[in-house]
Amino acid sequence: MRIMRMVGAMAAVLTMASGSAHAQGSAAATARLFASSADVKAMIAKAKAERKPDQPNFAQPIVSAAPYSASLEYRVGGLNAPASTHDKDLELFYVVEGTGTIVTGGTLQNERRTNADNSSGTGIEGGNSRKIGPGDFVLVPDKTPHWFTAIDGTLVLMSLHLPRQEGK
Repeated sequence: MRIMRMVGAMAAVLTMASGSAHAQGSAAATARLFASSADVKAMIAKAKAERKPDQPNFAQPIVSAAPYSASLEYRVGGLNAPASTHDKDLELFYVVEGTGTIVTGGTLQNERRTNADNSSGTGIEGGNSRKIGPGDFVLVPDKTPHWFTAIDGTLVLMSLHLPRQEGK
C-alpha cells in the first residue's frame, strides 16, 4: 500500500510538470505518467533476476515527463557503488525496501567527470552518515556528493532528479 501511495504521489508531481511541458509542445507524448504498485513489484523482481553479480545498482525508469524522471534503484550490499555529484539536479530518494547508510556532503575521492553535469568517485571523505530504511526520504541538493554504503542485503529506492531552476 505504501508503494502505491508513493508512486501515485510521484505520478501526480510528474503530471503537473508535464502540463507545462505539453503547453510548450515538448515530448509530453512520450511521458509515462503512471505505474501501479504491481508494476513496481514487477520491476523489483526484474532487478533481482537481471542484475549481474558484479553490478552494485540496477536502475529502471518508473515514471517520467521531461525534464523529470523517477527511477527504481535496486542496490546490493557487498559491492562498492560509486559516489556521485550532480551539478544541475537535486535528487530525492524514497526508501521502498531494505536498509543501508547514505553519506552526503564531504568531498568525492578520486573524482572523475562522467559527463558535463555529473561526477563520480570511489567514496566520500568527510560528509554526514545517516542510516536509512523503508519510508525514509532523503533530499540531496545539487553539487552535493552522495554515496550509499553499508547496505544490509538489498536497498530498493525511488529516485527523482529535480533540475535546478536557472538563476537559483
